[in-house]
Amino acid sequence: MSRVLRGLYAITDSHLLADGKLLPYTEAALKGGARLLQYRDKSGDTAVRLRQAEALRDLCARHGADLIINDDAELAARLGVGLHLGQDDGSLAAARALLGPQAIIGATCHASLELAEQAIGEGASYVAFGRFFDSQTKPGAPAASLELLSHAQRLQVPVTAIGGITLERAPSLIASGTSLVAVIHALFSAPSAAEVEQRARAFSALFATV
Repeated sequence: MSRVLRGLYAITDSHLLADGKLLPYTEAALKGGARLLQYRDKSGDTAVRLRQAEALRDLCARHGADLIINDDAELAARLGVGLHLGQDDGSLAAARALLGPQAIIGATCHASLELAEQAIGEGASYVAFGRFFDSQTKPGAPAASLELLSHAQRLQVPVTAIGGITLERAPSLIASGTSLVAVIHALFSAPSAAEVEQRARAFSALFATV
Protein backbone atom coordinates (compact mmCIF):
# COMPACT_ATOMS: atom_id res chain seq x y z
CA MET A 1 0.00 0.00 0.00
CA SER A 2 1.38 3.34 -1.01
CA ARG A 3 -0.42 5.64 1.43
CA VAL A 4 -2.17 5.86 4.76
CA LEU A 5 -5.78 4.83 4.26
CA ARG A 6 -7.71 7.55 6.02
CA GLY A 7 -10.25 10.07 4.78
CA LEU A 8 -12.94 10.28 2.14
CA TYR A 9 -13.54 7.19 0.00
CA ALA A 10 -15.51 8.20 -3.10
CA ILE A 11 -17.46 5.50 -4.96
CA THR A 12 -18.76 6.05 -8.46
CA ASP A 13 -22.32 5.35 -9.55
CA SER A 14 -23.10 4.80 -13.23
CA HIS A 15 -26.52 6.47 -12.94
CA LEU A 16 -25.43 9.54 -10.98
CA LEU A 17 -22.39 9.97 -13.21
CA ALA A 18 -24.03 9.39 -16.59
CA ASP A 19 -24.11 11.92 -19.44
CA GLY A 20 -20.44 12.80 -19.33
CA LYS A 21 -20.24 13.47 -15.59
CA LEU A 22 -17.89 10.62 -14.66
CA LEU A 23 -14.54 12.32 -15.22
CA PRO A 24 -15.33 15.93 -14.22
CA TYR A 25 -17.22 14.85 -11.09
CA THR A 26 -14.61 12.33 -9.98
CA GLU A 27 -11.81 14.82 -10.58
CA ALA A 28 -13.74 17.31 -8.45
CA ALA A 29 -13.95 14.73 -5.65
CA LEU A 30 -10.20 14.15 -5.90
CA LYS A 31 -9.52 17.89 -5.85
CA GLY A 32 -11.65 18.01 -2.71
CA GLY A 33 -9.40 15.50 -0.99
CA ALA A 34 -10.80 12.01 -1.67
CA ARG A 35 -8.06 9.52 -0.78
CA LEU A 36 -9.57 6.48 -2.49
CA LEU A 37 -11.79 6.34 -5.57
CA GLN A 38 -13.70 3.17 -6.33
CA TYR A 39 -14.82 2.57 -9.90
CA ARG A 40 -18.12 0.73 -9.61
CA ASP A 41 -19.78 -0.14 -12.89
CA LYS A 42 -21.89 -3.26 -13.42
CA SER A 43 -22.28 -2.85 -17.18
CA GLY A 44 -21.04 -5.57 -19.49
CA ASP A 45 -19.24 -3.26 -21.91
CA THR A 46 -15.64 -4.32 -21.37
CA ALA A 47 -14.15 -1.72 -23.70
CA VAL A 48 -15.97 1.16 -22.00
CA ARG A 49 -15.01 -0.10 -18.55
CA LEU A 50 -11.37 -0.32 -19.55
CA ARG A 51 -11.33 3.14 -21.10
CA GLN A 52 -13.05 4.73 -18.11
CA ALA A 53 -10.89 2.90 -15.57
CA GLU A 54 -7.71 4.01 -17.37
CA ALA A 55 -8.87 7.62 -17.29
CA LEU A 56 -9.72 7.36 -13.58
CA ARG A 57 -6.33 5.80 -12.84
CA ASP A 58 -4.63 8.77 -14.47
CA LEU A 59 -6.77 11.23 -12.50
CA CYS A 60 -5.96 9.47 -9.23
CA ALA A 61 -2.25 9.52 -10.00
CA ARG A 62 -2.44 13.23 -10.74
CA HIS A 63 -4.13 13.96 -7.41
CA GLY A 64 -2.19 11.58 -5.18
CA ALA A 65 -5.08 9.18 -4.58
CA ASP A 66 -5.57 5.46 -5.21
CA LEU A 67 -7.99 3.86 -7.65
CA ILE A 68 -9.93 0.79 -6.54
CA ILE A 69 -11.80 -1.42 -9.02
CA ASN A 70 -15.03 -2.99 -7.78
CA ASP A 71 -15.32 -6.75 -8.23
CA ASP A 72 -12.99 -7.14 -11.25
CA ALA A 73 -9.60 -8.57 -10.30
CA GLU A 74 -8.49 -8.96 -13.91
CA LEU A 75 -9.12 -5.30 -14.69
CA ALA A 76 -7.35 -4.25 -11.49
CA ALA A 77 -4.36 -6.40 -12.43
CA ARG A 78 -4.28 -5.05 -15.97
CA LEU A 79 -4.16 -1.46 -14.71
CA GLY A 80 -1.97 -2.07 -11.67
CA VAL A 81 -4.53 -0.63 -9.24
CA GLY A 82 -6.50 -1.76 -6.19
CA LEU A 83 -9.55 -3.98 -5.85
CA HIS A 84 -12.67 -4.25 -3.73
CA LEU A 85 -14.50 -7.55 -3.36
CA GLY A 86 -17.97 -8.29 -2.04
CA GLN A 87 -18.73 -11.53 -0.23
CA ASP A 88 -19.81 -13.24 -3.47
CA ASP A 89 -17.22 -11.77 -5.83
CA GLY A 90 -14.44 -14.29 -5.80
CA SER A 91 -11.53 -15.35 -3.62
CA LEU A 92 -9.69 -12.63 -1.78
CA ALA A 93 -6.67 -14.86 -1.36
CA ALA A 94 -6.58 -15.50 -5.12
CA ALA A 95 -6.88 -11.77 -5.78
CA ARG A 96 -3.97 -11.08 -3.43
CA ALA A 97 -1.88 -13.67 -5.25
CA LEU A 98 -2.78 -12.07 -8.58
CA LEU A 99 -2.27 -8.43 -7.60
CA GLY A 100 0.77 -8.86 -5.36
CA PRO A 101 1.62 -7.76 -1.83
CA GLN A 102 1.51 -4.00 -2.41
CA ALA A 103 -1.97 -3.72 -3.93
CA ILE A 104 -4.81 -2.24 -1.90
CA ILE A 105 -7.55 -4.87 -1.60
CA GLY A 106 -10.73 -4.23 0.35
CA ALA A 107 -13.48 -6.58 1.44
CA THR A 108 -17.17 -6.10 2.18
CA CYS A 109 -17.89 -7.53 5.62
CA HIS A 110 -21.47 -6.31 6.17
CA ALA A 111 -21.93 -6.16 9.97
CA SER A 112 -19.70 -9.11 10.85
CA LEU A 113 -16.40 -9.01 12.73
CA GLU A 114 -15.98 -12.69 11.87
CA LEU A 115 -16.08 -11.92 8.15
CA ALA A 116 -13.60 -9.09 8.72
CA GLU A 117 -11.16 -11.34 10.53
CA GLN A 118 -11.45 -13.92 7.76
CA ALA A 119 -10.81 -11.27 5.10
CA ILE A 120 -7.75 -10.00 6.94
CA GLY A 121 -6.45 -13.54 7.15
CA GLU A 122 -6.78 -13.81 3.37
CA GLY A 123 -4.88 -10.59 2.76
CA ALA A 124 -7.35 -7.68 2.93
CA SER A 125 -5.80 -4.21 3.18
CA TYR A 126 -9.00 -2.77 4.66
CA VAL A 127 -12.43 -4.04 5.66
CA ALA A 128 -15.74 -2.32 4.95
CA PHE A 129 -18.74 -2.44 7.28
CA GLY A 130 -22.25 -1.26 6.47
CA ARG A 131 -24.84 -0.20 5.88
CA PHE A 132 -24.86 2.22 8.80
CA PHE A 133 -27.85 4.24 7.59
CA ASP A 134 -30.57 3.80 4.98
CA SER A 135 -28.80 3.38 1.66
CA GLN A 136 -30.12 4.02 -1.83
CA THR A 137 -27.45 1.80 -3.32
CA LYS A 138 -28.07 -1.28 -1.14
CA PRO A 139 -31.35 -0.75 0.72
CA GLY A 140 -31.60 -4.35 1.91
CA ALA A 141 -28.09 -4.69 3.30
CA PRO A 142 -27.69 -5.73 6.96
CA ALA A 143 -27.48 -2.85 9.41
CA ALA A 144 -24.21 -2.07 11.17
CA SER A 145 -23.76 -0.10 14.40
CA LEU A 146 -21.38 2.31 16.06
CA GLU A 147 -20.74 -0.41 18.63
CA LEU A 148 -19.43 -2.61 15.82
CA LEU A 149 -16.92 0.10 14.91
CA SER A 150 -15.72 0.25 18.49
CA HIS A 151 -15.15 -3.51 18.54
CA ALA A 152 -13.44 -3.32 15.15
CA GLN A 153 -10.63 -1.21 16.62
CA ARG A 154 -8.91 -4.45 17.56
CA LEU A 155 -8.49 -5.29 13.88
CA GLN A 156 -5.07 -4.65 12.38
CA VAL A 157 -6.25 -2.92 9.18
CA PRO A 158 -8.16 0.30 8.43
CA VAL A 159 -11.93 0.17 8.72
CA THR A 160 -14.31 1.66 6.15
CA ALA A 161 -17.91 2.66 6.89
CA ILE A 162 -20.49 2.69 4.09
CA GLY A 163 -24.21 3.09 3.69
CA GLY A 164 -26.24 6.28 3.66
CA ILE A 165 -23.39 8.43 5.01
CA THR A 166 -23.95 12.18 4.89
CA LEU A 167 -21.90 15.10 6.10
CA GLU A 168 -24.05 15.24 9.24
CA ARG A 169 -23.75 11.52 9.96
CA ALA A 170 -20.04 11.06 9.27
CA PRO A 171 -18.62 12.61 12.48
CA SER A 172 -20.09 9.91 14.72
CA LEU A 173 -18.56 7.21 12.55
CA ILE A 174 -15.14 8.87 12.56
CA ALA A 175 -15.33 9.37 16.33
CA SER A 176 -16.11 5.66 16.70
CA GLY A 177 -12.94 4.74 14.87
CA THR A 178 -13.60 4.39 11.17
CA SER A 179 -10.59 5.29 9.03
CA LEU A 180 -12.53 5.87 5.81
CA VAL A 181 -16.07 7.00 5.04
CA ALA A 182 -17.34 5.66 1.73
CA VAL A 183 -19.76 8.05 0.06
CA ILE A 184 -21.79 7.84 -3.13
CA HIS A 185 -25.03 9.83 -3.21
CA ALA A 186 -24.08 12.50 -0.66
CA LEU A 187 -21.12 13.32 -2.88
CA PHE A 188 -22.12 12.68 -6.49
CA SER A 189 -25.78 13.73 -6.45
CA ALA A 190 -24.53 17.32 -6.65
CA PRO A 191 -25.78 19.60 -9.44
CA SER A 192 -22.27 20.55 -10.56
CA ALA A 193 -18.63 19.51 -10.37
CA ALA A 194 -17.93 22.59 -8.26
CA GLU A 195 -20.47 21.39 -5.71
CA VAL A 196 -18.90 17.92 -5.69
CA GLU A 197 -15.54 19.48 -4.84
CA GLN A 198 -17.11 21.56 -2.08
CA ARG A 199 -18.79 18.49 -0.59
CA ALA A 200 -15.57 16.48 -0.81
CA ARG A 201 -13.66 19.22 1.00
CA ALA A 202 -16.27 19.24 3.75
CA PHE A 203 -16.03 15.47 4.23
CA SER A 204 -12.23 15.57 4.15
CA ALA A 205 -12.13 18.35 6.74
CA LEU A 206 -13.96 16.13 9.23
CA PHE A 207 -10.88 13.94 9.56
CA ALA A 208 -8.83 16.92 10.71
CA THR A 209 -11.27 17.82 13.47
CA VAL A 210 -12.58 14.51 14.84
